[in-house]
Amino acid sequence: MKEKYQQIFITFYRYLIPFYTVFLLYLMFFGFGRSQYDINIVRLLPMVSTFNFVKETIIWKTIIINVFGNILMFVPFGFLGTVFPKLNNFRLLILDFLFVIILIESLQYFTRLGVFDIDDVILNTVGVAIGFWIYQLFYK
Repeated sequence: MKEKYQQIFITFYRYLIPFYTVFLLYLMFFGFGRSQYDINIVRLLPMVSTFNFVKETIIWKTIIINVFGNILMFVPFGFLGTVFPKLNNFRLLILDFLFVIILIESLQYFTRLGVFDIDDVILNTVGVAIGFWIYQLFYK
């Protein structure tokens, strides 16, 4: 019975993850009322911009959406091993994800439709790692 539900999940995931990826890319480049910055911005000091954001923001809802959203929105990518079996290896999944997320952050920088922020790389990668551990817990 467990295998039946796993197969349903895998089929569902395989069809939805491409749409989810496009949706996430839309949010990263155009969502939340984004417009092109006048200058290119890069933030390379780990967690400094996140701590400053938390310190300067009064509304907890905004903090939760920004910080935890950067983690939770990437949890589904921890299940990529269901589509690409080589990504059942945690190290390969993280390395491949880091390559892609750094590429996306670089595109945000070069298009000025966002900021290259090392905090986003860290938080998004934490989300993928959490997703992988959840996947391992339920799938194995």
